Amino acid sequence: MNEFSIICRILGSLFNRQPQDPLLVPLFTLLREGKLQQQWPLEQDELLTRLQNNSDPQLLAADYNALFVGSECSVPPYGSQWENGPQEADVRAFLQQRGMPLSDAPADHFGLLLLAASWLEDQSQEDESAAQIALFDDYLLPWCGQFLGKVEAHATTPFYRTLALLSREALQAMRDELDEE
Repeated sequence: MNEFSIICRILGSLFNRQPQDPLLVPLFTLLREGKLQQQWPLEQDELLTRLQNNSDPQLLAADYNALFVGSECSVPPYGSQWENGPQEADVRAFLQQRGMPLSDAPADHFGLLLLAASWLEDQSQEDESAAQIALFDDYLLPWCGQFLGKVEAHATTPFYRTLALLSREALQAMRDELDEE
């Protein structure tokens, strides 16, 4: 796994899973202990410190649910629910064409799209850059600015406001990196 994949996997997991999910325990442990910051490839120390200082999964659960879960959530995490977002069937077809195993969960979830970027990077073949660029340009970037802005506006915890800022900067840095390749 390279830095691009790690960033996508971490951010994707934090958006895709409930904070108290057992699979996130190691990640929250790294965060609380400041060890994630030591390994983070982007210069985002201030934001990572803010995450570290506000990373109690039990305190984050209510905010996560209010933001992302259910029909009454304040910030729908599915691209198909945004004006500039992709249709779920299009995302699913794109990922299936590249061989990504998918569950029945909607494929247009913001966190899942980041996890898909990590998967594409890890499974890289010759068309890796083209697939990554397509994922970013067609399925993620057209709506992620609005999505992350709403997360910042509606989050009641510093953790999710900071995660939105961190994600915005990281996505731009990763997209810029794709242009350089």
